[in-house]
Amino acid sequence: MNRAQAWDLLCEFTASDSLRKHGLAVEAAMRHIARRQGEDEEKWGVVGLIHDFDYEQHPTLAEHPLVGAAILRERGWPEEITRAVLSHGDHTGVSRESPMEKTLFAVDELTGLITAVALVRPSKSILDVEPSSVRKKMKDKAFARSVSREDIVKGAEELGVDLSTHIGEVISAMQSVADELGLRGSA
Repeated sequence: MNRAQAWDLLCEFTASDSLRKHGLAVEAAMRHIARRQGEDEEKWGVVGLIHDFDYEQHPTLAEHPLVGAAILRERGWPEEITRAVLSHGDHTGVSRESPMEKTLFAVDELTGLITAVALVRPSKSILDVEPSSVRKKMKDKAFARSVSREDIVKGAEELGVDLSTHIGEVISAMQSVADELGLRGSA
């Protein structure tokens, strides 16, 4: 499966611009980390782009991403991609084993927090975001309250990387697609 097919799938099930941008942010982070680790950038990017494709229509823990996985299987998507999508939620019972699965979990919630940090900056730009700013906002439980700080910390731990370094890598990845994310702002 390629990026064009992944984008079509995301758009078929997701009308929300913000959810599409979340997919783009996760895709950018997945591609960035795959490139750094010598992994398959295209496959990792596709997984990042589609990981929440069913969320808008099936937002409950009972359904997401289980319904999405069933759709992927019905349409003949590779089991490796389906498994990665399933593993990004602890509630599915699918353990994260591969580097791709661990990375998806580690960047998912983090991209949401970084986006929120960028949007409260005076410039509204991802280009102005630093890891220290994200770490500071992580401590404020009222800020972007739907973002799981536990998952962010756990994700970095599962990857075996320093949290601040990981945040910096994901910021860098998102900065590379600032225009697509609508986060260039006035910087």
